[in-house]
Amino acid sequence: ALHYVYNTPFDQLIWDVGHQAYPHKILTGRRDKIGTIRQKGGLHPFPWRGESEYDVLSVGHSSTSISAGIGIAVAAEKEGKNRRTVCVIGDGAITAGMAFEAMNHAGDIRPDMLVVLNDNEMSISENVGALNNHLAQLLSGKLYSSLREGGKKVFSGVPPIKELLKRTEEHIKGMVVPGTLFEELGFNYIGPVDGHDVLGLITTLKNMRDLKGPQFLHIMTKKGRGYEPAEKDPITFHAVPKFDPSSGCLPKSSGGLPSYSKIFGDWLCETAAKDNKLMAITPAMREGSGMVEFSRKFPDRYFDVAIAEQHAVTFAAGLAIGGYKPIVAIYSTFLQRAYDQVLHDVAIQKLPVLFAIDRAGIVGADGQTHQGAFDLSYLRCIPEMVIMTPSDENECRQMLYTGYHYNDGPSAVRYPRGNAVGVELTPLEKLPIGKGIVKRRGEKLAILNFGTLMPDAAKVAESLNATLVDMRFVKPLDEALILEMAASHEALVTVEENAIMGGAGSGVNEVLMAHRKPVPVLNIGLPDFFIPQGTQEEMRAELGLDAAGMEAKIKAWLA
Repeated sequence: ALHYVYNTPFDQLIWDVGHQAYPHKILTGRRDKIGTIRQKGGLHPFPWRGESEYDVLSVGHSSTSISAGIGIAVAAEKEGKNRRTVCVIGDGAITAGMAFEAMNHAGDIRPDMLVVLNDNEMSISENVGALNNHLAQLLSGKLYSSLREGGKKVFSGVPPIKELLKRTEEHIKGMVVPGTLFEELGFNYIGPVDGHDVLGLITTLKNMRDLKGPQFLHIMTKKGRGYEPAEKDPITFHAVPKFDPSSGCLPKSSGGLPSYSKIFGDWLCETAAKDNKLMAITPAMREGSGMVEFSRKFPDRYFDVAIAEQHAVTFAAGLAIGGYKPIVAIYSTFLQRAYDQVLHDVAIQKLPVLFAIDRAGIVGADGQTHQGAFDLSYLRCIPEMVIMTPSDENECRQMLYTGYHYNDGPSAVRYPRGNAVGVELTPLEKLPIGKGIVKRRGEKLAILNFGTLMPDAAKVAESLNATLVDMRFVKPLDEALILEMAASHEALVTVEENAIMGGAGSGVNEVLMAHRKPVPVLNIGLPDFFIPQGTQEEMRAELGLDAAGMEAKIKAWLA
């Protein structure tokens, strides 16, 4: 309906996040390539400016569409070519503060734009029927809009009548579903209407296309419509790997090893059973962060704050002030959105908040917008922050336990997407803060490993007869161990799955320079560009972060 009514790409259509934009990709010349989506070298998982002129805004994180849309609408107004702007946002994304900040601004400067709310939170209820669609078409029409504004002007000097008109209009709309909130923000609200009624949508969109000021169309859709397994289980089918659509069965994880998210979830339940002060917070990532079991066992201590990362962190700060033990389970890429809250609301006050940072490092199919490439860099510069990088699932548990019992300020444990390595889980005990351990003694070369690239680093150490160190802590760094390695080896190599710039390896360089130790150091990590989609294995191989790649880099550097 949108592509039929609007003259895209001249008219600019902006998709929030973009999971809902797959049909848009099919309709805009990418149908033959849709089978390659989310694969290395294939179509991007989200709208992507470099892929098509129809993709106006590159996205991946939610709730950005209205802010960008306002800017695009203002630019179009100044251009003066009658270019229209439409933003499509989902019911999850619109809960974020950024979306409301944008709508508040739109209500103030009143650009000509349309926001479409795609609401699939529930199935279409009875009141979204013929009467409601007819009323929506009536209320979106030019005649009604002109009468409404004209009537307000005529009666503006007669306050009681103006109020009566407003109440009458709201009561007519209220018979359907009240859109008072959006009206108060300055939008002309229409809806809700059936998002699967294409002809009805075309009529409503045509009516709304030429209205002045910010417009808001609320459509109701059913998630997974037309595919029964997805309709029955929309959460599981929100983002899926390759599967057989005829059976509707999703592939089981291979190897039987638990994911790091599951390791975290099990530790969370185990700890909560012993300590009723534990509180767990997630910004709309219950399933992905491994918190389903916890949410069922401890519902009064589980808080899903929706897509509100900033609020999640400051809410945790408040719980810590109140004497509780908050744990914020969050993806590395989404913690970026709450940086000031980590710094200003938690770290400056030295509050004991534990950040369980999932999806650290390369994440795979979601590409540039979701790589956990920067958390070590942006957290390492925060004073008195403790940052831990486990090399396996047992160490991950011990570090979570250590961070949970650290009371002098915030701490963070970062772990990757994917399965653990299958080591034995030992009883929980606190690790000494800022201390690494030597895993293997070798000659000439020492490899200082930070995190779960350890199995590959171990293969390289064996092949090159190098010393191998599990550094464990990115902050505070084990300076004594670094200096010992520098004194007893001809060269050092640091390994991490984080941006080299500002990462753990940079910290090692700083220690050596501060102590005037002129030992050569090779930093191996993520390069200085945004890493595209591909499986974790494909991208690690391409970037030289598997054993063969690391060994080749080291040999070339030593040559």
